[in-house]
Amino acid sequence: MSDITAVVQEKYGSFAASVTAGQGKTSCCGSGGCDDPITSGLYSPEEIGALPAEAVQASLGCGNPTALVDLRPGQVVLDLGSGGGIDVLLSARRVGSTGKAYGLDMTDDMLALARENQRRAGVANVEFLKGTIEQIPLPDASVDVIISNCVINLSADKPQVLREAFRVLKPGGRLAVSDVLVRGEVPADVRRNMELWVGCIAGALRDDEYQAGLEAAGFEQVQIEPWREYAAADAEAYFRDAGQSCGDLTAADGRFFSGFVRATRPGAAA
Repeated sequence: MSDITAVVQEKYGSFAASVTAGQGKTSCCGSGGCDDPITSGLYSPEEIGALPAEAVQASLGCGNPTALVDLRPGQVVLDLGSGGGIDVLLSARRVGSTGKAYGLDMTDDMLALARENQRRAGVANVEFLKGTIEQIPLPDASVDVIISNCVINLSADKPQVLREAFRVLKPGGRLAVSDVLVRGEVPADVRRNMELWVGCIAGALRDDEYQAGLEAAGFEQVQIEPWREYAAADAEAYFRDAGQSCGDLTAADGRFFSGFVRATRPGAAA
């Protein structure tokens, strides 16, 4: 296990345990608070109202990938890094009883929480799998749609994640993820502080690197749509409130953002 993988497991396992213990949303993707600029306002009241409270509390995403793609009855959906299961449960309702939604996570506490959320939601067409997003435990060409929510940036081997996503998608299958990206070059010390704030343990990809990685894996029709930009002042306020020094982060203003990333595996859809 890599050092980065161990850090991710420890962080997200502790968070899942805090939600299970009824301590609520005590941290948000590195930013400490439920109304932070990263995780707030991602889902509609109608979506949240149909889910167990613990599924909402355990959401550490930076977008709503289920809003990026047209899911249809009978499709198979896979959520990479499914956490407490919010996006899996939302997807399962949209693909209906003839479809299926898989959630993949490597953290035992998160898997236990997600399965309990599934039980409380009364959703049958869901299966949570243990494994890593670098080695997806599903056969080739078995999935119609892959979603993910602020998880691929956590991987130390992002090219392998994208290759695996391509492998398990059916021809014509679609990738629709929310992730944290960066535009252009940012000084190394400024970049690291911004990544600490956003929660990018392994570091965010530049938008052009993300596109190139998807194309190298075989994807076509790659689109990256900025959705929410992150202000340096918000990051500085976070560090200040935590009693930590971060220096001047002005050089990162507007450079880091939540983006919607879409791509397609070539071939005719079934």
